[in-house]
Amino acid sequence: MAKIIINGGKTLSGEVKISGAKNAVLPIMSATLLCPGKFTIHNVPDLRDTRTMMQLLEITGAKTSFNNGSVTIDSTGVNNPEAPYELVKTMRASFYVLGPLISRFGKVQVSLPGGCAWGPRPVDYHLKGLEKLGAKLDLEGGNILAEAKELKGADIHFEFPSVGATGNLVMASVRAKGLTRLYNCAKEPEITQLCEFLNSMGADIEGVGTDKLIISGVKELNQADITVIPDRIEAGTFLMAGALNGEIKIKNIIPLHLKKVTDKLIEVGCKVKIEASSILISPPQKINSIDMTTAVYPGFPTDLQAQWVALMSLSESSAIVTDTVYHDRFSHIPELARLGANIKVEKNTAFIRGVNQLVGAPVMSTDIRASAALFIAALAAKGKTEISRIYHIDRGYEKIEKKFLGLGAEIMRES
Repeated sequence: MAKIIINGGKTLSGEVKISGAKNAVLPIMSATLLCPGKFTIHNVPDLRDTRTMMQLLEITGAKTSFNNGSVTIDSTGVNNPEAPYELVKTMRASFYVLGPLISRFGKVQVSLPGGCAWGPRPVDYHLKGLEKLGAKLDLEGGNILAEAKELKGADIHFEFPSVGATGNLVMASVRAKGLTRLYNCAKEPEITQLCEFLNSMGADIEGVGTDKLIISGVKELNQADITVIPDRIEAGTFLMAGALNGEIKIKNIIPLHLKKVTDKLIEVGCKVKIEASSILISPPQKINSIDMTTAVYPGFPTDLQAQWVALMSLSESSAIVTDTVYHDRFSHIPELARLGANIKVEKNTAFIRGVNQLVGAPVMSTDIRASAALFIAALAAKGKTEISRIYHIDRGYEKIEKKFLGLGAEIMRES
C-alpha cells in the first residue's frame, strides 16, 4: 500500500498555486446530466474524486475526457439513470446525480451512501425535498428508487442548511413545473457557483448567494462552459501549514472565501497580507491558543477543523474546538496523539493542551481532511513520519507532495 514519508522540521517558504475546488466541480459535473449537450469545465483538479465522478457519468451513458485541467462531458447519449454502490460508497458526492437524473428522466436509482441506514440519516433532507416536489421514493437492495411523472414546484424548508441537499434540490427543481422556493439554503461559494452555472444553462434561479432560492421551472436547458472557483479548503490547509512552519504565499484564490480563516489566523498571531487574489502568511513567534467552533458558511469550515486542531496542538496553552456541522468528525485525534499531541474528545468537542513539540511516528489517514491534518502536523514534527492509506488525501488534494516540495519540505511517496 502506498505511503508518504515526511522528514519534518524543515522551514517552508515560497509560493503555491491553489487548484480548482473539488466541492464545486463535483456538483457542476452532475449538473451536465440535466440535458443533452457538450460541456467544458475548466480549472478542474486532477483528483481521485473527479475521476470517480467521470466514471459515474460514463455509467449513465455520458462521454468524458480530461485534458490539461479541463473536463469535457458529452451528455447527449445519457440513458441509464443509475448510480451503483461501487462508486457511491467511495464518494458521497455521487449522490449529486439524484436531482439531475430524476429531472431529466422522471426516474432514478441511486445507492445509499455507505453507513446510511433506512431511517434518520444524512440524505434525509434530499429525499424529503424530492417527495415535496412530487417524487415517489422506495428502497430496494440498498438503493433509492425515485420516480415522478412530473416534478412540481413546492416550498421546502431545510432544518439545517445542508450543502448536498441544497445542490441536489436546486438541480431537481430547475425543470419542475411552477415555482420552487428553498428556505434556509446553504450559502457556500460552491453552491453559489452551481446556481450560476445552472443559470448559464438557461435556468431561472433568484437569490443566488443567499439562504432563500426561488426557482422558476423552465422547459429546456442548454449546454454551457464554466471555470471552477479556487479551492478554499486547500488554500486554508496551506495557510495553516504556513502558520506552523514558514512564510507561504497562496496564489489563485478568492480571499473573501477565507475571511473567517484569516481572521482566526490573525488571532493566533500570524502576519497575514491579503491582496486581490493571494494571501501571504508568516508564522507567529508563539502560537496563541484560540478556541474555534465550526459553522456553515460564512463561518469557519468543518473541512478545516482537523487542520485547526493540528495547529492548536502546538499552541502555547489550551484551546477548545467544537464541530457543530459533523459531530463525529474526530478520527484524526488518535493519530495526532501518536505524534505527541495532547487532545481529549467529548462528544463533538476537542480539548487541546498545546505541547512544545510533535515527534514523527507511523500514522494512518482516515479521511480527506484528517489526512491533511496529519500532513501539516508531520511537516512541523521532529523526525520522520510515515502516513499510510494516502488514497484519502489523493481524493481531495491535487499533487500535494509536489506543492510542499516546492516550498522546501522533505517528502517522499512510496508505492
